[in-house]
Amino acid sequence: MAQIKKNRIQRVPTKPGVYFFKDESGEIIYIGKAKNLRNRVRSYFQKNKYQSAKNISLIKRIDDVEWLVVRTEVEALLTEANLIKQHQPHYNVSLKDDKSFPYIRITKEPYPRVFITREIVRDGSKYFGPYTDVLHLRRSLKAVHKIFPVRSCDYYIDNKSITEKKVSLCLDYHIKKCQGPCEGMVAEGEYNDMINQVIQFLQGRTKDTEMYIQKQMEKASIEMRFEDAGMYRDQLHAIGRFKDQQRKVAADFEDRDVFALAKEEDYGIAVIVRIRNGRITSREKISLRNLDESDAVMMETIISRFYLESDFIPKEISLPVEPENKDQLIQWLKEKRSGAIKLQIPQKGERAKEVRLAFQNAKLLLGEWMINRKKRRELVPKMVNQLQDDLQLKVPSRRIEAFDISHLGGTNTVASLVCFIDGKSRKSEYRKFKVKTVDGIDDFASMREIVYRRYKRVKKEGSGLPDLILIDGGKGQLSMAVSALRELGLDYLPIVGLAKKLEQVFVPGQAEAQSIHKQSSGLILLRRIRDEAHRFAISFQRQKRKDSITKSIFHEIPGMGDKRVQKLLSEYSDVKTIAKLNPNNIKETLGFPDLLAQAIIGLAKDSISITD
Repeated sequence: MAQIKKNRIQRVPTKPGVYFFKDESGEIIYIGKAKNLRNRVRSYFQKNKYQSAKNISLIKRIDDVEWLVVRTEVEALLTEANLIKQHQPHYNVSLKDDKSFPYIRITKEPYPRVFITREIVRDGSKYFGPYTDVLHLRRSLKAVHKIFPVRSCDYYIDNKSITEKKVSLCLDYHIKKCQGPCEGMVAEGEYNDMINQVIQFLQGRTKDTEMYIQKQMEKASIEMRFEDAGMYRDQLHAIGRFKDQQRKVAADFEDRDVFALAKEEDYGIAVIVRIRNGRITSREKISLRNLDESDAVMMETIISRFYLESDFIPKEISLPVEPENKDQLIQWLKEKRSGAIKLQIPQKGERAKEVRLAFQNAKLLLGEWMINRKKRRELVPKMVNQLQDDLQLKVPSRRIEAFDISHLGGTNTVASLVCFIDGKSRKSEYRKFKVKTVDGIDDFASMREIVYRRYKRVKKEGSGLPDLILIDGGKGQLSMAVSALRELGLDYLPIVGLAKKLEQVFVPGQAEAQSIHKQSSGLILLRRIRDEAHRFAISFQRQKRKDSITKSIFHEIPGMGDKRVQKLLSEYSDVKTIAKLNPNNIKETLGFPDLLAQAIIGLAKDSISITD
């Protein structure tokens, strides 16, 4: 069991900040914040019979602690949210896909663009979201482009590009979908006035937008620009249709977000209902896993992560419970929105009804999620269930990843990873590896390298771990793979080795092979997966060998550049064909000098004798 040293804890400062727990491999497994770092870190290692299961597991794996001191508790809150989003530690609450929620971005340019993005660029651009309902997101953006003639091109447009005529008018200008900023057909100030209206619209303030467009329509009519007036009329109709899709829920027009959380086991669904001008403009959903905290702590986590990247936060936020560190949370939100904010826990009236509505949505969505999970479990194929019985596993091996090593006399050593889900190959998940740290014939060390590389990356990316790892080989390869997993803190993953000679299955910690009937469908599945890993590794090794011969061998000859090599290989399909030729064939067909032709034939014959 990894255990942090007491003198290390004594060196932790008593100031506010963020702490990082690391395992033996140096990976960050938990990130937290504290008003007093030392007291918070020490609390994990004090005897407490009320420790949660997650904390017990976490403490066993802690090998070191690092920290980052900040100036205030508010800064600690923001830093923690940013770092959790960046590192996705195993023991922190997992917000499904929160690292890639889409936003609507308005760029920081003289003539801004408006588009959907999942990447946050800190260049002064404005971001609206996050959106978890992609259908609503696309409908909102479609409405923006229907109502406002915002340019859709990707060019950077400023006065210099207009003067130098770097960009020409496109079809959008001629069909009245763009005002033509690329050729200076609209002034920068006028275009940005329109962008301000887009911002108002995305904030849910459609009334201001309608008044603005109404004035533009009346002005165009007075000036007898009837075509423009008709365009403004169509924009007003588009806004009306967009509003009709939104449900009216309140008599007042105060903008607010309503949060709710439903939980079952260690799963949860958070729902955020956005209310703008008395209408529900969207309902966002966040799936949560690894829950093991109070509702107050969870609510703080959800709020901080939800508003982390967004540039619009309403004045009011309604919650079912008071969040942990409420004062710090309010201070951070006030600074972010540059204005006052109210976190309320309504007990009666219209606001309380809205919270109950959000909770009902969360409860229904959670129930649907849990039913789908149960259905997926029930659809496990018989072979997978039999394998669970054969190996006495706690859960069915729905996702199995298998490894094999292949080389030619210790050269061109490669490895394969194949993935089977519910007993069927998933070729999109196959991976090829070139062994980097092992020279010569050493299948054991090669296996350790590849297993370590694979799951180090999986941990870093936060992608799914397999239910079972299959190693093509006996006790030696298996023990090296287990060693790699142990270094990563993943030795709890089920892993077996399947030896080729007697088709014996070995598990860690047991000297004898498992007693599995040779006709067991579970063992047949393992063989099938092992054979596929072997086939994939062999094909990769052969391709690598072929590439090393056909793509580089002739470059060794002085005078053979890329063009001549390409000309040679396009005329003759492989090295064996070239070896059977005589120099005159190459000289007459390709026009190569005599000495060069002789060198090509000689090298081809030498390479054939080596590989044969």
